[in-house]
Amino acid sequence: MKIILAAIIALVISAVAGKLLIPALVRLKAGQSIKEIGPTWHMTKQGTPTMGGLMFIIGIGITILIVGWPLMLQGDYTHLYVYVFAMVFGVIGYIDDYQKVKYKQNTGLTAIQKFVLQLAAAIAFLCLMRFEGLLSPNLYVPFLNKSIVMPWVAYLIFAAFVIVGTVNSVNITDGLDGLATSVTIPVALFFAVLGGYWGQYEQLGVFGGAMVGGLAAFLIYNHYPAKVFMGDTGSLFLGGAVAALAFAYDMPLVLILVGIVYICETMSDILQVGYFKLTHGKRIFKMAPLHHHFEMCGWNEKKVVAVFSTVSAIFCVLAFLGVMHRFAV
Repeated sequence: MKIILAAIIALVISAVAGKLLIPALVRLKAGQSIKEIGPTWHMTKQGTPTMGGLMFIIGIGITILIVGWPLMLQGDYTHLYVYVFAMVFGVIGYIDDYQKVKYKQNTGLTAIQKFVLQLAAAIAFLCLMRFEGLLSPNLYVPFLNKSIVMPWVAYLIFAAFVIVGTVNSVNITDGLDGLATSVTIPVALFFAVLGGYWGQYEQLGVFGGAMVGGLAAFLIYNHYPAKVFMGDTGSLFLGGAVAALAFAYDMPLVLILVGIVYICETMSDILQVGYFKLTHGKRIFKMAPLHHHFEMCGWNEKKVVAVFSTVSAIFCVLAFLGVMHRFAV
């Protein structure tokens, strides 16, 4: 019941926040700059307000404080750790967005600056989770219901790079109206359902429920044709939240399933660049990342979003089937 309540509250707060935020962003002339190397028809999106992710960041934050308060009084702050961690990535994204808006170009922080900041945030989060006893070096394998014990140092190195990779994969996925939002809603729902299914993770379920509500509200403004973009502020926050939830549940390998769309988007980019360099100009895809390839094949944005979000939902169901027997219910 708390998880459903969290979704409803976050939906309402985020929707109201959007009503106030979008006009403010327009007044501040916080418009998105579109890369010239992208599809030519995307240039019509130039000037659409960005940094709209603030609306669901606010909605989720207020919601988890309200709904999670009773368990916080008992000393359970797990959902706050996840939120603060995601917020750190949101702040990195905000700095990036601010620079883009200020200088009216689609380049903010350098790749090195982003990587260093993100890696530092990941290491700090992992150390905190270990200190609080919420993280183990036992790598749980879905479906097999077994764990691989790793040395702590190896696990922390592995975990840090998984987090950074996940965050940037979500960022890459945010390339079409409503795409990252629609793909991430099933992922948030997966973590919300797990929190209800496994009682000991109720706070994480509340966070997942709040994510579902906040993203549903954002989709009201972000569906095609988008009235606002989440910006790096929103996409890095979402990437941080998804990664943090996987580690807070102590099963990062589940990201392979729930993050299948993020992974395919990122791999299409890596393969395209690698193949282009190796063959001196040849391409595997018509355009990378993957959503642009399908656009170039004639799919409209609505179809790409519908197909990608359906794939995300199917793999989230598979993920649940793969981990549901981890604990006795």
